[in-house]
Amino acid sequence: MTKKVLNQNAKYDQQLVNTIEPDFLFSNKPINRFKVIKNTEDHTKSNKKQDLFELKKQINSIENCNLKDNSKNFVMGDGDINSSIMLIGEAPGEAEERFGLSFQGDVGALLNKMLMAINIKREKVYSTYLINFRPLKDRKPTGQEIKRYSIFLKQHISIINPKIIILMGSSAMEGVTGINKGISNERGKWKEIILKNKTFPLLITFSPSYLIRFPENKKYSWEDLKKIRHKIQKLDIKI
Repeated sequence: MTKKVLNQNAKYDQQLVNTIEPDFLFSNKPINRFKVIKNTEDHTKSNKKQDLFELKKQINSIENCNLKDNSKNFVMGDGDINSSIMLIGEAPGEAEERFGLSFQGDVGALLNKMLMAINIKREKVYSTYLINFRPLKDRKPTGQEIKRYSIFLKQHISIINPKIIILMGSSAMEGVTGINKGISNERGKWKEIILKNKTFPLLITFSPSYLIRFPENKKYSWEDLKKIRHKIQKLDIKI
Protein backbone atom coordinates (compact mmCIF):
# COMPACT_ATOMS: atom_id res chain seq x y z
CA MET A 1 0.00 0.00 0.00
CA THR A 2 1.32 3.42 -0.99
CA LYS A 3 1.25 6.08 1.71
CA LYS A 4 -0.33 9.36 0.55
CA VAL A 5 1.94 12.40 0.91
CA LEU A 6 0.17 15.46 2.26
CA ASN A 7 1.14 18.95 1.09
CA GLN A 8 1.57 20.64 4.45
CA ASN A 9 2.92 23.85 2.85
CA ALA A 10 -0.27 24.36 0.87
CA LYS A 11 -2.33 23.97 4.04
CA TYR A 12 -0.14 26.48 5.87
CA ASP A 13 -0.30 28.97 2.98
CA GLN A 14 -4.08 28.82 2.88
CA GLN A 15 -4.30 29.41 6.62
CA LEU A 16 -2.23 32.57 6.25
CA VAL A 17 -4.25 33.80 3.28
CA ASN A 18 -7.49 33.31 5.16
CA THR A 19 -6.24 35.15 8.22
CA ILE A 20 -4.31 38.08 6.75
CA GLU A 21 -6.96 40.33 8.29
CA PRO A 22 -7.50 40.74 11.14
CA ASP A 23 -5.93 37.66 12.81
CA PHE A 24 -2.75 37.06 10.80
CA LEU A 25 -0.92 33.85 11.75
CA PHE A 26 2.66 34.47 12.79
CA SER A 27 5.50 32.10 12.05
CA ASN A 28 6.79 30.10 14.99
CA LYS A 29 10.37 30.65 13.89
CA PRO A 30 12.29 32.69 16.50
CA ILE A 31 13.22 36.24 15.53
CA ASN A 32 16.91 37.06 15.81
CA ARG A 33 17.05 40.05 18.14
CA PHE A 34 20.82 40.17 18.43
CA LYS A 35 22.61 42.80 16.40
CA VAL A 36 26.29 43.39 15.78
CA ILE A 37 26.99 47.11 16.01
CA LYS A 38 29.84 48.31 13.85
CA ASN A 39 31.99 51.29 14.76
CA THR A 40 30.95 53.10 11.60
CA GLU A 41 27.21 52.80 12.27
CA ASP A 42 26.79 56.04 14.22
CA HIS A 43 28.72 57.97 11.60
CA THR A 44 26.64 56.52 8.77
CA LYS A 45 23.40 57.17 10.61
CA SER A 46 24.49 60.75 11.31
CA ASN A 47 25.16 61.36 7.61
CA LYS A 48 21.82 59.89 6.63
CA LYS A 49 19.99 62.01 9.19
CA GLN A 50 21.57 65.14 7.80
CA ASP A 51 20.81 64.14 4.20
CA LEU A 52 17.19 63.37 5.12
CA PHE A 53 16.92 66.74 6.89
CA GLU A 54 18.17 68.51 3.76
CA LEU A 55 15.78 66.52 1.56
CA LYS A 56 12.87 67.44 3.83
CA LYS A 57 13.77 71.11 3.45
CA GLN A 58 13.77 70.71 -0.34
CA ILE A 59 10.32 69.13 -0.34
CA ASN A 60 8.97 71.75 2.04
CA SER A 61 10.23 74.49 -0.27
CA ILE A 62 7.98 73.35 -3.15
CA GLU A 63 5.83 76.21 -4.42
CA ASN A 64 2.39 76.19 -6.04
CA CYS A 65 1.54 72.68 -4.84
CA ASN A 66 -2.08 71.91 -3.98
CA LEU A 67 -0.98 68.82 -2.07
CA LYS A 68 1.23 70.85 0.24
CA ASP A 69 -1.14 73.82 0.53
CA ASN A 70 -4.11 71.66 1.58
CA SER A 71 -2.26 69.32 3.93
CA LYS A 72 -2.06 69.65 7.71
CA ASN A 73 1.15 67.70 8.19
CA PHE A 74 4.31 66.51 6.46
CA VAL A 75 5.09 62.77 6.44
CA MET A 76 8.73 62.10 5.61
CA GLY A 77 9.39 58.52 6.68
CA ASP A 78 10.15 56.49 9.78
CA GLY A 79 11.75 53.31 11.01
CA ASP A 80 15.36 52.14 10.82
CA ILE A 81 17.21 54.45 8.43
CA ASN A 82 19.98 51.83 8.14
CA SER A 83 17.56 49.04 7.25
CA SER A 84 18.16 46.86 4.20
CA ILE A 85 14.43 46.99 3.38
CA MET A 86 12.58 50.13 2.25
CA LEU A 87 8.78 50.18 1.99
CA ILE A 88 7.23 52.84 -0.24
CA GLY A 89 3.51 53.56 -0.19
CA GLU A 90 1.45 55.97 -2.27
CA ALA A 91 0.47 58.85 0.04
CA PRO A 92 -0.51 59.49 3.68
CA GLY A 93 -4.12 59.11 4.79
CA GLU A 94 -6.00 60.71 7.65
CA ALA A 95 -4.27 58.75 10.43
CA GLU A 96 -0.82 59.29 8.91
CA GLU A 97 -1.45 63.01 8.54
CA ARG A 98 -2.58 63.26 12.15
CA PHE A 99 0.47 61.49 13.61
CA GLY A 100 3.06 62.54 11.01
CA LEU A 101 4.08 58.88 10.58
CA SER A 102 3.70 56.31 7.81
CA PHE A 103 1.21 53.39 7.77
CA GLN A 104 -0.91 54.10 10.85
CA GLY A 105 -4.32 52.92 12.06
CA ASP A 106 -5.90 49.85 10.46
CA VAL A 107 -3.52 50.09 7.52
CA GLY A 108 -0.51 50.02 9.82
CA ALA A 109 -1.90 47.14 11.85
CA LEU A 110 -2.34 45.04 8.72
CA LEU A 111 1.15 45.93 7.47
CA ASN A 112 2.64 44.86 10.80
CA LYS A 113 0.93 41.46 10.53
CA MET A 114 2.07 41.01 6.96
CA LEU A 115 5.69 41.69 7.90
CA MET A 116 5.54 39.48 10.97
CA ALA A 117 4.36 36.63 8.74
CA ILE A 118 7.85 36.65 7.20
CA ASN A 119 9.63 37.24 10.51
CA ILE A 120 10.18 40.99 10.14
CA LYS A 121 9.35 43.44 12.89
CA ARG A 122 8.04 46.78 11.64
CA GLU A 123 10.72 48.83 13.42
CA LYS A 124 13.40 46.92 11.49
CA VAL A 125 12.38 48.41 8.13
CA TYR A 126 12.21 51.96 6.80
CA SER A 127 8.90 53.15 5.35
CA THR A 128 7.90 56.26 3.44
CA TYR A 129 5.61 57.47 0.64
CA LEU A 130 5.85 58.70 -2.91
CA ILE A 131 3.80 61.76 -1.89
CA ASN A 132 4.67 63.38 1.44
CA PHE A 133 1.36 65.21 1.89
CA ARG A 134 -2.15 63.80 2.18
CA PRO A 135 -4.18 64.37 -1.02
CA LEU A 136 -7.46 66.15 -0.40
CA LYS A 137 -10.25 63.61 0.31
CA ASP A 138 -7.64 60.85 -0.13
CA ARG A 139 -7.84 61.09 -3.91
CA LYS A 140 -5.32 59.33 -6.14
CA PRO A 141 -2.30 61.50 -7.03
CA THR A 142 -2.32 62.88 -10.57
CA GLY A 143 0.32 61.94 -13.13
CA GLN A 144 1.86 65.40 -12.79
CA GLU A 145 2.07 65.07 -9.00
CA ILE A 146 3.60 61.61 -9.30
CA LYS A 147 6.25 62.91 -11.68
CA ARG A 148 7.01 65.91 -9.48
CA TYR A 149 7.44 63.97 -6.26
CA SER A 150 9.26 61.03 -7.84
CA ILE A 151 12.35 63.24 -8.12
CA PHE A 152 12.46 63.60 -4.34
CA LEU A 153 11.59 59.96 -3.77
CA LYS A 154 14.55 58.78 -5.84
CA GLN A 155 16.82 60.99 -3.73
CA HIS A 156 15.19 59.43 -0.68
CA ILE A 157 16.00 55.93 -1.94
CA SER A 158 19.63 56.86 -2.58
CA ILE A 159 20.00 58.21 0.94
CA ILE A 160 18.51 55.14 2.65
CA ASN A 161 20.42 52.88 0.24
CA PRO A 162 18.37 49.71 0.84
CA LYS A 163 19.11 46.24 -0.51
CA ILE A 164 15.42 45.62 -1.29
CA ILE A 165 12.63 48.06 -2.20
CA ILE A 166 8.97 47.12 -1.80
CA LEU A 167 6.53 49.31 -3.74
CA MET A 168 3.01 49.25 -2.35
CA GLY A 169 0.36 50.55 -4.71
CA SER A 170 0.13 51.74 -8.32
CA SER A 171 1.22 55.33 -7.63
CA ALA A 172 4.38 54.16 -5.88
CA MET A 173 4.99 51.82 -8.81
CA GLU A 174 4.62 54.65 -11.32
CA GLY A 175 6.74 57.07 -9.31
CA VAL A 176 9.73 54.73 -9.08
CA THR A 177 9.54 52.66 -12.27
CA GLY A 178 7.53 54.90 -14.61
CA ILE A 179 5.07 52.05 -15.24
CA ASN A 180 1.49 53.34 -15.32
CA LYS A 181 -0.28 50.13 -16.34
CA GLY A 182 -2.51 48.13 -14.02
CA ILE A 183 -0.71 46.95 -10.91
CA SER A 184 -2.27 43.48 -11.18
CA ASN A 185 -0.09 42.78 -14.23
CA GLU A 186 3.12 44.00 -12.59
CA ARG A 187 2.89 42.86 -8.96
CA GLY A 188 4.94 39.93 -7.74
CA LYS A 189 7.71 40.44 -10.31
CA TRP A 190 11.24 41.37 -9.30
CA LYS A 191 12.52 44.38 -11.22
CA GLU A 192 15.51 46.69 -10.97
CA ILE A 193 16.11 50.43 -11.04
CA ILE A 194 19.44 52.21 -11.33
CA LEU A 195 19.99 55.37 -9.28
CA LYS A 196 23.36 57.12 -9.17
CA ASN A 197 25.02 54.12 -10.81
CA LYS A 198 23.66 51.70 -8.23
CA THR A 199 21.16 48.93 -8.92
CA PHE A 200 18.25 48.37 -6.53
CA PRO A 201 16.03 45.26 -6.73
CA LEU A 202 12.35 45.98 -6.15
CA LEU A 203 9.05 44.17 -5.94
CA ILE A 204 5.60 45.66 -6.59
CA THR A 205 2.65 44.58 -4.48
CA PHE A 206 -0.75 45.77 -3.31
CA SER A 207 -0.95 48.38 -0.56
CA PRO A 208 -2.50 47.42 2.81
CA SER A 209 -5.23 50.03 2.31
CA TYR A 210 -6.19 48.32 -0.96
CA LEU A 211 -6.31 44.92 0.75
CA ILE A 212 -8.66 46.29 3.39
CA ARG A 213 -11.02 47.44 0.65
CA PHE A 214 -10.56 44.33 -1.51
CA PRO A 215 -9.68 41.42 0.82
CA GLU A 216 -10.16 38.88 -1.98
CA ASN A 217 -6.67 39.86 -3.18
CA LYS A 218 -4.98 38.79 0.05
CA LYS A 219 -3.89 35.53 -1.56
CA TYR A 220 -1.78 37.45 -4.09
CA SER A 221 -0.14 39.52 -1.38
CA TRP A 222 0.81 36.36 0.48
CA GLU A 223 2.52 35.08 -2.68
CA ASP A 224 4.44 38.37 -2.85
CA LEU A 225 5.44 38.11 0.80
CA LYS A 226 6.91 34.66 0.20
CA LYS A 227 8.98 36.05 -2.68
CA ILE A 228 10.27 38.82 -0.43
CA ARG A 229 11.21 36.28 2.23
CA HIS A 230 13.03 34.17 -0.38
CA LYS A 231 14.95 37.23 -1.66
CA ILE A 232 16.00 38.14 1.89
CA GLN A 233 17.35 34.62 2.36
CA LYS A 234 19.04 34.61 -1.04
CA LEU A 235 20.81 37.92 -0.37
CA ASP A 236 21.64 36.80 3.18
CA ILE A 237 20.09 39.95 4.64
CA LYS A 238 20.14 40.09 8.43
CA ILE A 239 17.05 41.81 9.75
